[in-house]
Amino acid sequence: MNSWLSIVPPILAIVLAIGTRQVYVALFLGILSGSLIMASGHPFEAVGDTLERLVMVFAEADNVRVIFFCSLVGSLMALVERSGGLEGFVNYLLRRNLIRTRRGAQLFALLLGFPLFVESNINALVKGAVARPVCDRLRVSREKLSLLIDTSDAACCMMIPLNGWGALIISLLSAQAVSEPVRVLALAVPLSFYLFLSIGVVMAAILMGRDWGLMRAAERRAEEQGKLLRDGAMPLMAEDVAEISSKPGIPRRARNMVLPMIAMVGMIPVGLYVTGSGRMLSGSGATAVLWGVTAAVLISVLLSLGQRLLSLGEISELILKGIAGLVPLNVMLVLAYAIGGVCQDVGTGTYVAQVFSELLPGWVLPAVVFLITCLVSFSTGSSWGAFAIMIPVAVPAAMALNVNLPLAVGAVLSGGVFGDHASILSDTTIVSAMAAVADLVDHFITQLPYALVAAGLTAGLYLMAGLLGG
Repeated sequence: MNSWLSIVPPILAIVLAIGTRQVYVALFLGILSGSLIMASGHPFEAVGDTLERLVMVFAEADNVRVIFFCSLVGSLMALVERSGGLEGFVNYLLRRNLIRTRRGAQLFALLLGFPLFVESNINALVKGAVARPVCDRLRVSREKLSLLIDTSDAACCMMIPLNGWGALIISLLSAQAVSEPVRVLALAVPLSFYLFLSIGVVMAAILMGRDWGLMRAAERRAEEQGKLLRDGAMPLMAEDVAEISSKPGIPRRARNMVLPMIAMVGMIPVGLYVTGSGRMLSGSGATAVLWGVTAAVLISVLLSLGQRLLSLGEISELILKGIAGLVPLNVMLVLAYAIGGVCQDVGTGTYVAQVFSELLPGWVLPAVVFLITCLVSFSTGSSWGAFAIMIPVAVPAAMALNVNLPLAVGAVLSGGVFGDHASILSDTTIVSAMAAVADLVDHFITQLPYALVAAGLTAGLYLMAGLLGG
């Protein structure tokens, strides 16, 4: 289907989510609208199709692995917090004056993403677990923390593409008969201007101490009143998990957080290597992160038992409590996966690309490709889906119009990451809000101005690059 109706599901979901702040309802109605389109307006058939789509999310093994992964992250957070690991780590940083100011806490949260480039969700969740207690102590709002987590999430994964992101792009370029796809990707990353500008815009705001719009109000509320969340906010984590504190009477040791985190991050390359039969770029990112969080939970259990911090019964209770606390996130992910499938079936991305394909004279090709990819990724909530749609469009167009190929590919990468960063339908946006224990809609509306400024600057750079011949 390639008609205007194909853009109804994502637009409806976005408008309802912003207007009602009921994200679950908005996503469900977006899915239902897509099913109605597919069923030619037959309501009973559409309802049946909607339910089937939700069920079929679990037919995809990687989806299930991500859901398991997120559930176990809840368990890990509960164990690390109750065993005194988080409090010990925060005390370590503050005691040595390594992070003394709100500005330092924000820079710490932003830059922590670079060593965690293996997978976007693990990037966000580790940053949330490590940076949240530091930022809370120094009165950084949850809206700002979720911006910091989200900004250096997908961008870092694409800047250092020794992961599933790189493998996907290489495979898509190979499918377009690009003779040296690895070389093209290596040259395209520095030309992916949005990756650098999105981080640069936020870093400039931190260094200058200036925020915009609703973010300014959120930061003033947190700094002056100590209210990290606005009244009535609905954070994407059960409060009883988010507020777990260290067990009374036990020592607060930083290693009880650091060692599980090292195990988690260290196991991911191993998982990629094993599942890729010796080639990390061919490995399964979803499997690797599941192995990583499982290893971290096991290390945390062994540390708690070995130091006699928690009993086996307490550990079992915390694991189940952590899983239960992440149910809201998992429901959100199921809905996000389902609406992504709907958008693919009704042809949202293809339609957007076709509508703008006539606006592609040579010198504006990089800028227009970037803007189209932004629209595709924002409306579908999927950077990888946008890559899959736009690389087959951008590569032949660049070759036909004699445009620098790495520049055109860089424009696609930039546009895809914009959607991951800015769209309320993106699992990266959802996981970032969850990792910060923030309200999803608050995160979306406070982050969007920063993303749009970076996108505007990026579009200008692509116009300049096109005029200069790439």
